[in-house]
Amino acid sequence: MTQATAMVLMFIMYGLLPAAGIYLGYRGIKKLTQPKMLEYKAMPQLGFIPEKSLPPEVKQRLDSINDKGEKLKMLYGDTNNDGIIDDSDAVTETYIMIKNVMDTHIPEAVADYRRLHDLDSAPNKTVIISAEKSSAESSRADTTKIKNSDMTGREALLEVLNTVETQFDDLLDAAYHQDGQKLLATNRYLQQRFEK
Repeated sequence: MTQATAMVLMFIMYGLLPAAGIYLGYRGIKKLTQPKMLEYKAMPQLGFIPEKSLPPEVKQRLDSINDKGEKLKMLYGDTNNDGIIDDSDAVTETYIMIKNVMDTHIPEAVADYRRLHDLDSAPNKTVIISAEKSSAESSRADTTKIKNSDMTGREALLEVLNTVETQFDDLLDAAYHQDGQKLLATNRYLQQRFEK
């Protein structure tokens, strides 16, 4: 073995391999310790929010709205029934409304609720924190009533999500009944046609 080959081998063994090991270890630990983020296909704007930052009932409601929103987008957005929403589909007012709710209104409501939690961690000199306050006690957004209302921040967010979910249920029911009426009309037409 020549001296140049030995130098290259030493550089690889004592330079590159340890550096690669440290880098890969760092990336692995970082990936394991980072919080799990929300993943919604119909609402990708919520992807920057850690799952643990929202109460379980809010996350459950968002899961339900996401599933219904995906169905509704396909029902009202895929007008040529090719399985893809693209430029060849006709745009309907209902589809635009569903898309705006999913892309704008729900993410804004969740962001507003999260800002209420951020107010708890902001330094505020006028608030005196009592020594008896336990760490298990809920945050201000979950316990303090909003001025001129009888709701907390959590209740207000749940009310928004309930309204959206109710409207989505109504739209799904309307689509079901509309398609059912088409089937009944087709059946009546075929019966009249074959009776002749």
